[in-house]
Amino acid sequence: MDKSPVFRLLEGASALGVDLPQPVAERLWDFASELLKWNARVNLTAITEPLEVVEKHLLDSLAVLPEVEGAAGVLDLGAGAGLPGIPLAIASPKLQVTLVDAVAKKVAFMKNAVARSGLAGRVKAEHVHLGGKPEAERLARAEVVISRAFRDVGPFLQLARHYLAPGGRVVAMVSKVPPEPELGALAQAAGFRVVSQRTWALPFSKAARGVVVFRRLD
Repeated sequence: MDKSPVFRLLEGASALGVDLPQPVAERLWDFASELLKWNARVNLTAITEPLEVVEKHLLDSLAVLPEVEGAAGVLDLGAGAGLPGIPLAIASPKLQVTLVDAVAKKVAFMKNAVARSGLAGRVKAEHVHLGGKPEAERLARAEVVISRAFRDVGPFLQLARHYLAPGGRVVAMVSKVPPEPELGALAQAAGFRVVSQRTWALPFSKAARGVVVFRRLD
């Protein structure tokens, strides 16, 4: 059986219900390969086994494509090594993405990856210490604000609300969705309501994953 990263990526995407053409899978693996090369010199990820990178970085990011579908622009807060923003942009040819992180070496990698992946026209990486002041930080408010385990749900919502365009939505990627009463309380405390929530297991390790979508009350 073919155990190449691209094959496993295609296999995993199919298991998640994600339509992934092979040329897109190859571009995604090229991005991941660059991440692993950089990681040998700069600490970007604790996950270094190629097939684990496929599942826990690439497939984990692609799993939330339904939650960003139809959006023109996404702001990825605490993007780290460009996850989930860069895989989402590679898989969605019209999506505009802004990647934000406070760590300079991570932003340097993201800028390199954006250029290498041919995304420079619609994806940018910004070195910003997020303080909830988008105008001062020169960040445009976005239709979708997303994060992959950047902060716990409550603190993330409190921060994300400052960067959200009117009518936009916040997408929180989590390993475990809080119980409904707790989730509702966290949303209300930050001025949001829960629009949807979804859970699944990654296709190979069966690790639990979830995503919650919020909209502002006002």
